[in-house]
Amino acid sequence: MSAKRYENNAAIRRSRRVRARVKASGRLRLSVFRSARHIYAQVIDDAEGKTLVSASSLDKEISEGGNSKGAETVGKLLAERAIEAGLSVVSFDRGSYPYHGRVKALAEAARAAGLKF
Repeated sequence: MSAKRYENNAAIRRSRRVRARVKASGRLRLSVFRSARHIYAQVIDDAEGKTLVSASSLDKEISEGGNSKGAETVGKLLAERAIEAGLSVVSFDRGSYPYHGRVKALAEAARAAGLKF
C-alpha cells in the first residue's frame, strides 16, 4: 500500500482523530484492539510511552473468548487490575472502531467495575 493510500484510509483517519482528542486530555489512555477472534485492552501512559495494565480474551481467567461476553469479562478484569495498580481515571480510546458491540461491552463493564472515563 502506498503512503498516500494509507494516509487516506478512513479507518486510519478516524483512529488518528480519536487518539488526538484522547491524548489532548492528558489522562492515561485505555486503548482497545479488536480482532476477529479476540479483544485486547490496555492502559497506556503516553508521557512515558509505557503500558501500565493490560487484559485480553487470551488470559487464563477468561474462558468466553472474544465475543461480547468475553469483552465484558476483559473490561472487568482490566478495571480490577487498574484499580489495584492505583489507576482510577482514564480516557477511552476506541481507535477506529465504532462504540458498539464488543467495544461498548468492554467499556461499560470497565465503568461498572470502577474505572472513571
